[in-house]
Amino acid sequence: MSMLTPQGLKGKQYRVTGNAYPRLGRPPKKSRKVIAALAGLLALALIALGGVQLYDIFSGRNKNTSAQACATPSGKALAAPTPGATPGAPGAPAAGTPAAAQGDPHAIPKPATVTVNVYNATTKAGLAGRTAEELKKRGFTIGKVGNAPAELDKKVPGPAQVIAGPAGAGAGTLVGSQIAGAAVTADARTDATVDFVIGDSYNALLDENQAAAALALAVKPSPTPTATGSC
Repeated sequence: MSMLTPQGLKGKQYRVTGNAYPRLGRPPKKSRKVIAALAGLLALALIALGGVQLYDIFSGRNKNTSAQACATPSGKALAAPTPGATPGAPGAPAAGTPAAAQGDPHAIPKPATVTVNVYNATTKAGLAGRTAEELKKRGFTIGKVGNAPAELDKKVPGPAQVIAGPAGAGAGTLVGSQIAGAAVTADARTDATVDFVIGDSYNALLDENQAAAALALAVKPSPTPTATGSC
């Protein structure tokens, strides 16, 4: 029996004919499908990431990033300067301490640290004494009380004129906030005392709530432009 005769052919010879050999076909396209699926997942991931970033931009969640980008080397965010000093803030004068003693004459001091001289420049008797009593009730220290000096007597047409020197700039602002329409002026005195000169149209001091509002408005800083991403 020949090696080419399969079993069961009972001795009949089996021959392979033809001149073509069987060839292996292309492998299944499964690998292409896997690659296409991975590419689709990657595209979906990129779209989702872009959506999250757009949401952060429009919802304002990137503000912390901007603040960190504008931070100083110490890690503290840059802050706009404020006029004078605020009680309780770092570097501000301690409560009850004269501002001039801290080297900042524009800081608003406590009333108890401000000495006010009250002068009457009108023909109405007793105004200086009554006004001094009202200022004393508000915590101010009262100095001289009497008629205005000759250069101011009968020469203050408004409600009052508040006069302070360079060392008492903040104290002058504080005293000037106690009356509506007061003219706050400066002279060359070297101490931090303040003169309160009552004028012809004076009626009364503002109440304490109104005076506090007037003071807040007087020391309110000018608005600063909103940051647009640049430091």
